[in-house]
Formats: sequence, structure tokens, C-alpha cells
Amino acid sequence: MSPQYLTVTALTYALKRLIEENVSLDGVWIKGEISNFTAHTSGHLYFTLKDENARLSCVMFRNQARLLTFRPENGQAVSVTGRMSVYEKAGNYQLYVEQMESDGLGDLFQAFERLKRRLEEEGLFDPKRKRPLPPLPQKIGLITSPTGAAVQDMIKILRRRRPNLDILIFPALVQGEDAPASLIKALEDAAKFQHLDLVIIGRGGGSIEELWAFNDERLARAIADFPKPIISAVGHETDFTIADFVADLRAPTPSAAAELAVPDQESLTRTLNGLTQQLYQAVRRSLQNRRQELRKLAQSRVLVDPYYALNRRRQDLDWLTERLTRLGTQTVRMKRERFYRLLGKLDALSPLATLQRGYAIAQTDDGRFLNRSDQVEVGAKIRVKLAKGSLHCQVLNKEEETYE
Repeated sequence: MSPQYLTVTALTYALKRLIEENVSLDGVWIKGEISNFTAHTSGHLYFTLKDENARLSCVMFRNQARLLTFRPENGQAVSVTGRMSVYEKAGNYQLYVEQMESDGLGDLFQAFERLKRRLEEEGLFDPKRKRPLPPLPQKIGLITSPTGAAVQDMIKILRRRRPNLDILIFPALVQGEDAPASLIKALEDAAKFQHLDLVIIGRGGGSIEELWAFNDERLARAIADFPKPIISAVGHETDFTIADFVADLRAPTPSAAAELAVPDQESLTRTLNGLTQQLYQAVRRSLQNRRQELRKLAQSRVLVDPYYALNRRRQDLDWLTERLTRLGTQTVRMKRERFYRLLGKLDALSPLATLQRGYAIAQTDDGRFLNRSDQVEVGAKIRVKLAKGSLHCQVLNKEEETYE
């Protein structure tokens, strides 16, 4: 007897009816924490409701979503009710949410915020401690899952941008309980390669639970202590982890990290060619300017007729010489005239002129000049100076006279 076969569609439809007709699920309220939240442009809300041990896919259509009094966010604790069903195309069971109430922040999100605040207070997120990326790295380390799509995307982009780049892969687990220790071990291995220029650590997109390894405190401190610049590339652009905050640079995706890590070689070549052309034009303009200056100098009077300037200087020298001679002659004449005037005054005041008028000068033997009779005694010898010659005399008598 041949077995009976069901199509996938038939089996899925049977499971759907089984779930939808289960009356024990009608009107039940479910508590959980939102993750992987997406607000579609259609107005529908897609998210995962989770607790510590399980996850439930949820969708809330636009008509119900527009009645919400708050905006759902990842990490938010909520209570929801609706109907359970199966989405045949994806083969997933999911909850079609009809009502949602906020219960505050979820446990995972609260733990994330507490750790973030504590590490920020310690200064691990301080921009001053973040290191700049090397402009032209030669060796790059990739810390990620060796089998994931993220590593292939990064290698492809790095090879395209820098074909001669050395890429070292340090394999690590990127989700699960053992992932933090595995990532830390990969960092320790990478630190042994002193010639590494930088490291990219991360993984592709996933739920908050799948990315939770990058919120580990031990991993955050290992990234902060790593000796080379680190780019964190975890999940999608809307995903943020503690590793993103502590790394030297956060990239929205692993592909973006590869683009940020190395400059595009073709772009560098174009830039170099442009700079070379600018330098060539600058040198050519400089040479043209120097040639024009040289032509001007070659046509200048001093080079065409070098004796012209020399003769001008000779003429100036002759003029200065003549002027100096005139000034010298005039100065000498003025000094001579002044000298004669002073000489006349001096002659008028000279004692010799007084002697010419019949006066005499009396002196003692020791040279003292006499102007009173009481300055010598009778019998003393004195010397009398005349206009011409001197007399040596002896005092025979003294007379004292007073002139009023």
C-alpha cells in the first residue's frame, strides 16, 4: 500500500486551521519585549515579541496601528492581544495584533542602558580616546564569523578598493552565550600581529538577541584596550551595540566598514593624477613667470648699457665732490673769521697788551703775583715783568695807599 502524500500547501493550511480554531488562544493577552521593530511605509508594523526563552513573530495592520497612543520601539515591554495564524508564504506562525499596551522598558533594554551609562561615565566612549584610522592601511584584520555573508561582503569590497591589501581573518562566534569569549579570544590573537593597521569587528544583521554578544562588558573593555584602531560593524544601520560606542569608529554595516577602512584605489589614482596635473600646471606657470621676468631683466637699461648706470653714479660722485669742496671751503672761511675775532678779543684781554701800555707785573721769588705792598717785607727780592724783559729788584721801602 503506497503512502499518502500531502503537499506543503495542504499541510500548512491544515496547521493554520488548527491554530485558528484553537479557542484557548482567543482573547489571550501576551507579554513580551519588542525586537526587530519595523514600521513599513504601508503603515503596517512588523516586530518580534520575545522573552528569555522564546520569540513570536507579530504583525499589526495599519487600521489597528493608527489607534496606538504611543510609538513602539525596540526593547519596549508591551502586552498584546490578537489572533494566531500561519503566514503560508513564509511558513511561519504569527500573531496578528489587534491591541497593544505599553508596559515600559524591557529587561534586555534596561540592562543595555545601565551598562551604557556606566561605561560612558568611565570614559570609554570619550571621543578624545578614539584613534584616527590610518590613511593607507596595508594589513587589515577581520573578526567575524568565517562562514557568514558579512565576511564575504567585506573581502569583496576590500579587494575591489585595494587589490594588493593583506587581509587576515580571525574567526569567532558572533551570537550565542559563547560568542563574547570567542570574540575576545580573536581580539587577543589579532593583537599579536604588530603589523596590523586596523581591525574590523562585527557581523551581519539579526535580532537584538542575535546581536546581544556585542553588548558584553568584557568585550567592550577588550575593544577599548586593543592597541590598534577598531571599526565596529554590527547589524544594520538602525542597530546600536555597546561595541559601536567603545570602538574608534562605528560603521552602519559590515560593507560600509570595508569602504570606510580603505580608500578606493581608483579614486586615489584619480586624485593623484589630478594633483600631478595641478603640480605640472603650477610649475609651468612658474616657469612662464620666470621667463617673463628674465626677458624684462634682459631688456633693462643696466644690462643693455651697463655703463649708463656707472656714468650716472660718476656724475653723482662729481656733483657730491664739488658740493663737498664748496662746503669745506665755506666752513674753513667761517672758522678762520671766527678765529680772528676771538683772537682780537683775547689780545685785548691779554696781560701782554697791558704791559705794552707801561704797566708791569711784580712777582716774588717763588712766583706769587703781588698786588698789595703788604704782601712783601722791606728787603725782600722781587721780579718785575715788563713788556720786554724783566727786572730783579729789592724792596727798600713800602708805602700803603688807599684808593676810594
